[in-house]
Amino acid sequence: MQRPRAYVLLIVAGPPLLLAALGLAHPAHLTESTADAWKNLHIVLLPIFPLLALAPWLLTRGEHPAVRWTAIALGYTFAAFYTALDVLAGIGAGALQQAGAVDQKRFLFAEGNGLADYGVWAYLIAAVLTAAVVLRRARLAALPGAILVVAGAVAFLDSHIYWPRGGLTMVVLGIGWAALALSLPAAADRSGPPVSANDEGYTLAP
Repeated sequence: MQRPRAYVLLIVAGPPLLLAALGLAHPAHLTESTADAWKNLHIVLLPIFPLLALAPWLLTRGEHPAVRWTAIALGYTFAAFYTALDVLAGIGAGALQQAGAVDQKRFLFAEGNGLADYGVWAYLIAAVLTAAVVLRRARLAALPGAILVVAGAVAFLDSHIYWPRGGLTMVVLGIGWAALALSLPAAADRSGPPVSANDEGYTLAP
């Protein structure tokens, strides 16, 4: 079995591992002293979180269109609704803290976290779908990656990138997506017919 090209591993594992690294700089709480770092970090995170949706899209290429487009739709749902968390509870709440409007920021946290729920559930469904697809292609070779990806997606339901739990969740996802990609023959990384092969929540707490 040939290894997938390096760019495949970079696309599927790079975003969660980068998010884990950035999580080390995530303030534990939004206060007057952390407001600037809080807001700026979420500006940086804004284009990175949606990249988590690339792994399900890439690893389901070559499947039946219904499967492929379901993975795309779920990834798009995740990207759209999780972005709301960064915009509202990240950038917006940080700006309100800087402006001294501390009483209003709780409304942004509530709205952001409520919308993020749709995103993380869509991501979990995409992870389960992709794990099932790769298990069918690669069989037992895909089992470790499938377990890690689904476990990471479950943990992501109520975690963000706070360390230790949120950061470790991203590490598990990164390793899991890479393991799934490595379980496939190289031909399965390209478009075409599928190839068979023998306590902290995600809540941005103020």
